[in-house]
This record gives sequence, C-alpha cells and structure tokens, in this order.
Amino acid sequence: MSNMMNKKIGYAMLIAAGFMLAAPKIHAQQKTLNLSDAIRTGLINYPSILSKRNYANASAALLQNVRNQYLPDVTASIQQAYGTINGQYSVAGLFAGGSGLSSSGPNYPTQTWNAAFGSIYLFTTNWEFVSFGRLKSKIDLAGKQWMLDSANLDQEKFVQSIKISGAYLNLLIAQRLKENAQSNLERASFVQQTVVARVKNGLNAGVDSSIANADLSAARLSLIQAINTEQVQSNQLCQLINVLPAVLDLDTSYFSVSPSSFQTSFDLANNPQVAFFKSRIDLSRSTEKYLQKSMLPGLNLFGTFQGKGSGFDYNYSPLVDGSYSKNYLDGINPSRYNYVLGLGIAWNLLSPTKIKQQVRAQEFISAAYQNDYDLVSTQLRDQLLLSDQNIANSIKSIQEVPFEYKAALDAYLQKSVLYKNGLANIVDLQQALYNLNRAETDRSVAYINLWQALLLKTAASGDLGLFMNQVK
Repeated sequence: MSNMMNKKIGYAMLIAAGFMLAAPKIHAQQKTLNLSDAIRTGLINYPSILSKRNYANASAALLQNVRNQYLPDVTASIQQAYGTINGQYSVAGLFAGGSGLSSSGPNYPTQTWNAAFGSIYLFTTNWEFVSFGRLKSKIDLAGKQWMLDSANLDQEKFVQSIKISGAYLNLLIAQRLKENAQSNLERASFVQQTVVARVKNGLNAGVDSSIANADLSAARLSLIQAINTEQVQSNQLCQLINVLPAVLDLDTSYFSVSPSSFQTSFDLANNPQVAFFKSRIDLSRSTEKYLQKSMLPGLNLFGTFQGKGSGFDYNYSPLVDGSYSKNYLDGINPSRYNYVLGLGIAWNLLSPTKIKQQVRAQEFISAAYQNDYDLVSTQLRDQLLLSDQNIANSIKSIQEVPFEYKAALDAYLQKSVLYKNGLANIVDLQQALYNLNRAETDRSVAYINLWQALLLKTAASGDLGLFMNQVK
C-alpha cells in the first residue's frame, strides 16, 4: 500500500512539474497588470482613440478658420509687363474660362509694333460686414461639428474603458477556470490510479477502469479547452490595450473582494454614448439654420487703390518719335493713381427655390437622429434596471457558493473513502467529482460576476467613476 502511495505522489509531482515547465519564463518575472493600468495603456495606445482625437483637433482648427472669415479680404498685387498698346473700337463679353489683354492706347489706321514697359500696383479690400446671420450660423455649425467630434472621442474612450474592463474580468475567469481544470485533472488522475489498482486486485469490476479512463481523458480535454479559452481572452485584452500578445499576470484580488458601492446619481443624459447622439441632433439642427441663412444676401464694403506706370507718354503718337521710352525704370515708376470706395449688396433671387428642399431633407435627418437618440436612451435605461437585478443576484450567489463548495468537497472526500473501501460505486464517485468541479467553477466566477454586473451598470449610467474608483 505504501508503494502505491509513493507512485501517486510521484505522479502528482510529475504533473505539477510539467505545467511549471510549460509556463513561459516571463510569467514569474513580470509585474502584475492592474486594471487601471490596462485601461490607461489602452486609452493612450489604441488607434481608434488616436484617430478620433485627430478628428476633434481638425474640427477645432476648422472652427477657428470659420471665425477668421469675419476678417475682410485684403489683396495686394504688383504687375510689370512689356508690350504694345494698339487700340481699336470693339465689343466683348466675359465668359467662363475666357481671357484677354487689357492694353489701352490711341486708335490709328495702321498697326504699330512700338512697345514699352508698363506697371500696375493694386491694393484692394472687400468686407462683407453684414451677412444677416449667415456667417454666425456657419460658425455655429463648425462649433457643433467640433462638439460632435469631441463627443465621439469621449464616447470612444468610455466604450474602450468598458471593453478593456470586461476583457480583463473575462481573462481573470479564464485563468481561474484553467486552474480549476488542472485541479480537476489531478483529481481525475488520482481516481483513475485508485480504480485501476482496485480492478487489478479484483476488488472492482473492469468497467470501472474504463469509466475512470474516460473521465481522465475528459479532464485532459477540459484543460485543453480552458487553456485555449485563456489564450483567446488574453489575445483580446492585448488587442484592446494595443500591446503584443503575452502571458498577462492579472490582479486576482477580484476573486475575494466585492465592490463597496453600487449607487450612482449620474444623469443618463450625461452618458457619453447618449451625449454623442445628442450632439448629432445639435449638428443637424445647426445645419438646418445655416441652410436657411444661406438664402439671404450679403452687404459688402469694398475699396481699391491703384498706381499705374507706363513707358508711353500721355501724348503718345506712333507718328511722333520720342513719345515713348523702352527704359525699364520709366515703365515701372507709377505716375497715375486712382481709388474707389463703394458699398454693394448681392442676392441670388433663386436661392430659396434651390435650397428649400435641402432644408426639408435636413429636417428629416434631424428627426431620424432624434429617433436614434430616443432608442439609445431607452436601451440604456432598461440596461440600468437589468444591471441592478444582476447585482442583487450576484450578491446572493456570493453568499451561497461557500456552502455549495464545502458540501461538494465533503461529498467528494466521503465518496473517495467509501469507494476505496468498496462501499460506493464508480458512478457515485464520478458524480461527486463532477459536483466538486462545478462548485469550484461557481466559486471562481461568483465575485467576478458581481464586478461584471457593476461594469454593466457603469456602461448603462455612464458613470465610469462608479467602477474605476473601486479598482486598482
């Protein structure tokens, strides 16, 4: 009997040593990854957050650009040219893409190729100082776009925090279930050795060893499945925090500590997800106002100051020698000046006809956004009620699982002893082993289920502090 016990101990040590060798070296050396650190890393590194932050920055820049449109247009230009100034009575009209010369000179019956330098120095300004609210509505539209992109960034950060927290808790469960599967494998192996020994000694029927072998194989398969699940959950968490896949050492205190608070006074309207849909409505309604204002005219102040130089004299005649100069300096030196000041108004009289349907379409879009807002608000309100129910049920589970585990463990120990002494059959021992494995699983997930219920309430209420203030 002593020899058999030594074999069992040796076999158990080989199993433990095998799992220790299979574990990556980094696991024993790496620092524990706290949930708050995982969230912080994800918010810094995740590409979608970086993308939405850039969109928000772009909207802020465009908002400032629209505000700068209050400033007048001021243009300064210099032109120096060399050419002829033959004149001829004619008529012309402007058309798209058309171009021409602005040479101006006396009319003579024959062509002349006399040429000299000429120059124009121009300073002009135009200021739409009254737009009847059009520019203001455009600024408001750009501001609402910036608010939408900012709300989208806040929503992305909030949702990402929830996703990382959920993945962290799921990985915790996966790691604990893998440990439970390993413990179950060790128990199944011990039972199998006991059964085989009793069958060889003729104390039990041979079918018992087949059942025990099947249970041992099932335990190995369960461990393989648990390892695969852990790897999947670990990979998902690594993706969410944008780090290379690795074996993560997580904070296991969540298996023994309950949240201290489950209440929030956070207004559902402040939920980042709800705020994003509200910003879409605001942007659409601002677009309506801008389209309506775009039908209105604009009142402009304009002014021009011009200096002009020419190599041709005021009394230039092709028939008189010396009435023009080919000297460059004579042509670029301004000798005549003009200015114009004016007030103008421009209004496209057909704008109301053209824009009316655009305004109507935007009104439908605003109504659709309102429907989306109502839907999300209803879903989150219902989810908030469900989370409170989940919290209550999880608290009851935490209170109950210790009794389940103790009873299952006692039953397993009793059936093991009874089977060894021939007072129980393999089916009784098999059922006791199954009940103990299930009780271990229930005990492992009870606390995590409570944390996940709190996370569900956090996601529904939008109060991220309700969850983050209670985690490490």
